[in-house]
Amino acid sequence: MAPLPGAGGGARASDDHRGLLLPETPNSLIEQGRAEKGRRVLEKIRGTSDVDAELQDMIEASEVANAVEHPFRNILERRNRPQLLMAIFMPTFQILTGINSILFYAPVLFQSMGFGGNASLYSSVLTGAVLASSTLVSIATVDRWGRRALLIGGGVQMIICQVIVAIILGLKFGDDKKLSNEFSIIVVVVICLFVAAFGWSWGPLGWTVPSEIFPLETRSAGQSITVSVNLFFTFAIAQSFLSLLCSFKFGIFLFFASWITIMTIFVYVLLPETKGVPIEEMVLLWRKHWFWRRVMPPIAVEEGGAAKAESPDMGA
Repeated sequence: MAPLPGAGGGARASDDHRGLLLPETPNSLIEQGRAEKGRRVLEKIRGTSDVDAELQDMIEASEVANAVEHPFRNILERRNRPQLLMAIFMPTFQILTGINSILFYAPVLFQSMGFGGNASLYSSVLTGAVLASSTLVSIATVDRWGRRALLIGGGVQMIICQVIVAIILGLKFGDDKKLSNEFSIIVVVVICLFVAAFGWSWGPLGWTVPSEIFPLETRSAGQSITVSVNLFFTFAIAQSFLSLLCSFKFGIFLFFASWITIMTIFVYVLLPETKGVPIEEMVLLWRKHWFWRRVMPPIAVEEGGAAKAESPDMGA
């Protein structure tokens, strides 16, 4: 299925224009040597002028990051193992929800359910609109409810939707290879609910979480790994989806539902809540987690501007 000519260029141009509207962050300004402007931005974000301690933490973290010469080598160290695994698994699971398959091949998918050509195209436009609008829910609630709640809630909703579609197609797909009008409408609604669940959970947060878990000294390497893994699995699923659809038929939805189940359990067990945690203190978050503290070596960490050694009980 070939992309529309110019579609990629138009999307890139749109991204470039939106990029002009993005403000600089305090960290990026400090890394550029513009600490005073970074202070002003930080004061605006916090709503107070009492940001000296936080600003100093950012400056010290930036100095440490700039002293690192080999971020890709550092990210392989044991102390960065939790973040590295998240950089690999989060984008992998994001693609294994099946969202790209539904969006890429929506017309083919709906036609295989018995929809007409025009109806298939309209349905694919509808799913795209639902995805865009549902992302606003995540923007409005992510700092109130937290990352874990949205990821787990979205995962549960996606599992239910995938299973419902699989059951309907398995039981109600007639000999004429068409669904009745009533069940066709139900399938479209449920798929839209699936897309909405992805839009307010794994869609944006699949990028947000990896971007905020790395310390500054390995952040560039971590983000590179996240993007590379995402693009690899996007390519792999796009190339294999039609073959999987022909082989599994309605079971393709159960295939993706099983992966969503795995990734929801993964988040529940292994992902700590990152809401409101500054990048400079992220290492402390992983050290407090019941599992990752056994993986990370005991090292001296800084909290509140004072260095203090933390040696978690490795046998607990």
